[in-house]
Amino acid sequence: MASAELQGKYQKLAQEYSKLRAQNQVLKKGVVDEQANSAALKEQLKMKDQSLRKLQQEMDSLTFRNLQLAKRVELLQDELSLSEPRGKKNKKSGESSSQLSQEQKSVFDEDLQKKIEENERLHIQFFEADEQHKHVEAELRSRLVALETEAAQHQAVVDGLTRKYMETIEKLQNDKAKLEVKSQTLEKEAKECRLRTEECQLQLKNLHEDLSGRLEESLSIINEKVPFNDTKYSQYNALNVPLHNRRHQLKMRDIAGQALAFVQDLVTALLNFHTYTEQRIQIFPVDSAIDTISPLNQKFSQYLHENASYVRPLEEGMLHLFESITEDTVTVLETTVKLKTFSEHLTSYICFLRKILPYQLKSLEEECESSLCTSALRARNLELSQDMKKMTAVFEKLQTYVALLALPSTEPDGLLRTNYSSVLTNVGAALHGFHDVMKDISKHYSQKATIEHELPTATQKLITTNDCILSSVVALTNGAGKIASFYSNNVDYFIASLSYGPKAASGFISPLSAECMLQYKKKAAAYMKSLRKVQQSLEKISKLEQEKEHWMLEAQLAKIKLEKENQRIADKLKSTNSGQLVGLAQDNAAVSSGAGQDEAAAKAAAEPVQSTSLVPDVESREDLIKNHYMARIVELTSQLQLADSKSVHFYAECRALAKRLALAEKSKEALTEEMKLASQNISRLQDELTTTKRSYEDQLSMMSDHLCSMNETLSKQREEIDTLKMSSKGNSKKNKSR
Repeated sequence: MASAELQGKYQKLAQEYSKLRAQNQVLKKGVVDEQANSAALKEQLKMKDQSLRKLQQEMDSLTFRNLQLAKRVELLQDELSLSEPRGKKNKKSGESSSQLSQEQKSVFDEDLQKKIEENERLHIQFFEADEQHKHVEAELRSRLVALETEAAQHQAVVDGLTRKYMETIEKLQNDKAKLEVKSQTLEKEAKECRLRTEECQLQLKNLHEDLSGRLEESLSIINEKVPFNDTKYSQYNALNVPLHNRRHQLKMRDIAGQALAFVQDLVTALLNFHTYTEQRIQIFPVDSAIDTISPLNQKFSQYLHENASYVRPLEEGMLHLFESITEDTVTVLETTVKLKTFSEHLTSYICFLRKILPYQLKSLEEECESSLCTSALRARNLELSQDMKKMTAVFEKLQTYVALLALPSTEPDGLLRTNYSSVLTNVGAALHGFHDVMKDISKHYSQKATIEHELPTATQKLITTNDCILSSVVALTNGAGKIASFYSNNVDYFIASLSYGPKAASGFISPLSAECMLQYKKKAAAYMKSLRKVQQSLEKISKLEQEKEHWMLEAQLAKIKLEKENQRIADKLKSTNSGQLVGLAQDNAAVSSGAGQDEAAAKAAAEPVQSTSLVPDVESREDLIKNHYMARIVELTSQLQLADSKSVHFYAECRALAKRLALAEKSKEALTEEMKLASQNISRLQDELTTTKRSYEDQLSMMSDHLCSMNETLSKQREEIDTLKMSSKGNSKKNKSR
């Protein structure tokens, strides 16, 4: 346990370490990425600084160039101012030179204008670049600060995780050392266990040899003594008496008792419902005391009057079924013969419902055609007509499934054992459907009664009858609900109890075998009772024998005491020399020796004699005899107990050997089946081999024939070639001669 806990703890720590290590790798990767981003930003910042310096240098060069140009312009202006008076004096001579200077001035002006515009454009670019550089630099600096703070946080997390990892590693190393020590101890224990297993294997081998010898001996005894194995065939096995399950029988009887109570309530409610329906026909829509009712209702009333002869047998059939389930029987579908009687009574009641259903529907139609019937009452009557049809259909469905459940006890081929569970489930569904139909009838009849009570022609007799019918319908609804819930609660037990039957078989083969099994069960019970009586008689005999031995010892002791007393009296008589006393003592001795052992034992028990003899040998002899017989009794009882224990042990060994024999027979059957399959496969393969061999031989023969034909064609072609050669030679000779 400790090693398992340490190993589990070690695994948990290793998992945590792996998780932290994965997180550390992620954090390291994030730090490296941020460092790479900061390095890239620094490089960008350097490049921006370089470009800024370059632009600054260009700006300086441009300002210097502008200054040079400005000085040059000033010089040119000075020269122009100096050349103007000279030009006035020498106009004629200097017209050509003035034109030339004017052209140069215009060129200089254009060049100056271009330089000014370029300078202005460069100033604007420099200002924009400076602003952009400042903005980028501020943004990069803020980002660099944020990245540095984030890197510091990551570094702190990494340091904390590293410390935690180091602590975890140190702890794991300590646990590893402890586990290594423990593994060494476990290895030592494993070596010891290996040695023990080797010893156990040797013992097992010896036991196996011993048991195999015993098995062979038992097999020979079984083959010689046992006439046949009745568990091998299901027909014989069905006649074996299964193990008695008293708890199962008590539970089944309890369930049957509850079902009987529910059926009795249901029968009472059905009787009330049919009887009060008959009374209602007599008073509505026409009161028979005032006027004559219709022939239809008269016939309907006559049929309803017979309801007790159809409903009462349901209770009687259920009662007989309950009485057939006792503690001593085996309750399965094959043995519940009384279920067939209940099914027949239910069938007769279904016939009664079918017989009265058309009259009931026509009676409701007659009520609808009456002048007292309103539209609401007519709608309720139509709903009740549908409900009555559903009620009859539900009873028919229930009767079908009950009849199917009664088939195994009468016709074994009528219902397969695999369908038992589905039929039981469908019975529960039919009962729930019956409950739903009764709820609808109760609802619709309550509405109908309410409407009829509001009619101005409603009499007190009609109101009372409707209330009675409604109470019987409510009782039917409650009874149906109780039966449905009761069956749903016990259907799983019914399905599970289907396997209760003969051992090592699928179930009872036929009702006849089930009946024979029950007879055998009664005989077995009587036999067990007789064995129990015999055992009790043997115990009584042993007790009586012990008492006999005891009283025989007591009688012998009393006899010895009497002899001692006689000897003492004789000695006294001899000492007193009284002849009369001697004769009396002899007479007493003769009478006492002729008396029975029981009288002597009774006298010894009633009047114990206190020996005053002075002879010690007699007392020691009494003790020796008593001790001898007591030791003999103890020895006999110990031998009897030893014999009982040996017989029990031998019986257990016989049972174990019988089980092993059954398993060996099963394995033998399986091996024989495998041998059959193997022989079939071998024969099939041999057939395939012969067929393939024949096909190959046919192909070879065809190929040889084809080769022969090819050789023949080749020989013919060679002959033709030879003839052609000969003819060509002859033609050539003729040509030569020509």
